[in-house]
Amino acid sequence: MRTKNEVNRRLFLKWANLVGLAAWFPAAAKPTPIPMQDTNPVHSGEDSQAKELRSPETILLKDYRPKSIYKIPVTEIDKAKYPIIDMHSHPYARTAQQIEEWIENMDEVGVQKTVILTMATGTEFDDIYRKYSKYPDRFEMWCGLDLSGYNKPGFGPAAVKELERCRQVGARGVGEIHDKGDGLVSGKSKAPGMHPDDTRLDALLERCAELGMPISLHVADPIWMYQRMDKTNDGLMNAYHWRLDNKPNIVSLSGMIDILDRTLTRHRRTTFIACHFANLDYDLARLGEMFERNPNLYADISARYAETASIPRFASKFYEKYAERLVYGTDMGFEKPMYRVTFRILESLDEHFYEIEQFDYHWSLNGFGLSGETLKQVYHANATKLLAARTDPPDRTNKGNALGW
Repeated sequence: MRTKNEVNRRLFLKWANLVGLAAWFPAAAKPTPIPMQDTNPVHSGEDSQAKELRSPETILLKDYRPKSIYKIPVTEIDKAKYPIIDMHSHPYARTAQQIEEWIENMDEVGVQKTVILTMATGTEFDDIYRKYSKYPDRFEMWCGLDLSGYNKPGFGPAAVKELERCRQVGARGVGEIHDKGDGLVSGKSKAPGMHPDDTRLDALLERCAELGMPISLHVADPIWMYQRMDKTNDGLMNAYHWRLDNKPNIVSLSGMIDILDRTLTRHRRTTFIACHFANLDYDLARLGEMFERNPNLYADISARYAETASIPRFASKFYEKYAERLVYGTDMGFEKPMYRVTFRILESLDEHFYEIEQFDYHWSLNGFGLSGETLKQVYHANATKLLAARTDPPDRTNKGNALGW
């Protein structure tokens, strides 16, 4: 989520000053091979002479900006091979003009629909819904959960009532709900110490199932954030910014995955979409085991492109094996270059390239070269199945919604 300098949750997502859109262009552009990578460094901000005078011993890790030296083919993919449903985005566009620009960008790159995870309830959700509801074919709104009063007797009925109200307004799912180890967070609503498997949430999560509302759930954070901030930390450049190692009382990453597993077992009728591979991008085999145990679990691939693009052979095999359980997501604004980097990773077999502007990581990336069938499932088919499986709540009698649309 970024405007070009603002940061979104984990991956330094850019809050967007961007926007807009029209209609999905039917034909997807074919990857265009280009002779070789640009090996001429482009420096911005600092005076080039000052750069030359700088000693290597004074270069900070956060300023490291490597350039590939390899004279190898580059694949440019302007438009996804198949239509896309983006299952993980946020209300980056603040104005009508920005929303229209977002739609134009979606049309150019091949995104058919975007799910807006508002994380909001009450008037905040209503205001966001009002802005985006003019384009029902292009955007779908998901609400948050009202966690107020979570630590008081009788918590639950009021939260269920607000969920039902948001559903009547137009919410079709719930998310993004966070728990990085110290308790649930839904936008501005927090419940320290209460995790998704808490019995106090039973009525609320079961009502999500009855209302046909999948839950986009973010558990934990990348493994490096929990590890020591020393020379052995594989992701130190980003880990330090989002560090969790200095919070000794939080649930560990592995512990949060155990909590997710118990939640999935406890609420079999409720569909959960684990954001960012459930932050098991470093241990995809464990995520695969969870898929096999839990038919109500899906995972979105948002904001973990750099993490998985460093292990392209293993990652591509994982995609092929669990193609029916993965959905495309971005979580990084709505600029065209951002989308196109994801296409390059998923569709091409390019090797050793950097994308520091989008991901802020200093290691090289590689393409997965996914098959057409896998791309169809991840880009579109799985999301279509998820969204089509929902039904209106059986007790809903009002054909409109609470805002009168």
